[in-house]
Amino acid sequence: MTNSNTFPALLQAFFTDRLLLQRRVSDHTIASYRDSFRLFLNFAASRLSKTPSKLTFQDLDTPFITDFLEYIEKERGNSARTRNVRLAAIHSFFRYVSLYEPTCVDLCCRILAIPSKRYERRPVVFLVKEEIDALLCAPDTTKYIGRRDHALLLLASQTGMRVSELIKLRCKDVALKTGAHVKCFGKGRKQRCTPLRKETVTVLKSWLRERNGNPGDPAFPTIRGNTMSRDAIERLVTKHYKKAAQNCPALKQKKSISPHVLRHSAAMALLLAGVDLTVIALWLGHESKETTQIYIHA
Repeated sequence: MTNSNTFPALLQAFFTDRLLLQRRVSDHTIASYRDSFRLFLNFAASRLSKTPSKLTFQDLDTPFITDFLEYIEKERGNSARTRNVRLAAIHSFFRYVSLYEPTCVDLCCRILAIPSKRYERRPVVFLVKEEIDALLCAPDTTKYIGRRDHALLLLASQTGMRVSELIKLRCKDVALKTGAHVKCFGKGRKQRCTPLRKETVTVLKSWLRERNGNPGDPAFPTIRGNTMSRDAIERLVTKHYKKAAQNCPALKQKKSISPHVLRHSAAMALLLAGVDLTVIALWLGHESKETTQIYIHA
């Protein structure tokens, strides 16, 4: 094994060459893989007393990978779904290793044979019109931040945009003239345009006029004008949900809601309106309409 094909060298090349240059994956995927290997390297350091630069492929046999996955679930208390996310990152790396280090092909095959863990899928949580209306009334629209939050919640609940898509949305991506729509890049760098209802257009016109940003500026900035983080949007939704639940008994029955619940709500509203699953899949940016089948079960 040459110095360029050691574990540290191939792990670095996996991120800098494979993911960034060859596959050009999204920032979200990079962050997810980074977090997975950060946990993995810390686990290896504690169990093997080796720094990442000293690790070899001989250290990373199948029992060791399995022990790491058990640690994720039992000691860290993560769900089976999170376990599968960490395993997916490891699988992706060892598929890359199998191409560049022939002496490790058998090891890679054994690791790639580790299956994902099956888990019970929870029913889709979504809001009906009454609950969405209560949520939209929660922000204090006499204040700048309240008007921003109201516009963001309305857009999210009508279009079903992902949090990552809302974060990346720029002023130039919102078209409010004839054929009003928002343009965004979803998973797999696929671009899509989602039409807007009249009431959403009215609110966004007012907000973007007040926001008065340049075309490349974030449509929903922080108070300092920067791009909002995922955590900030999650806190925003939670804050207004708690306030809305005080006046809406139906919302109290839902223990909590996340930004993704607004995405589910948009999909369910389309389904209940009689929109075909194929159109809903395009609306949400799903890879195939099979992904959209969860709304039929809901």
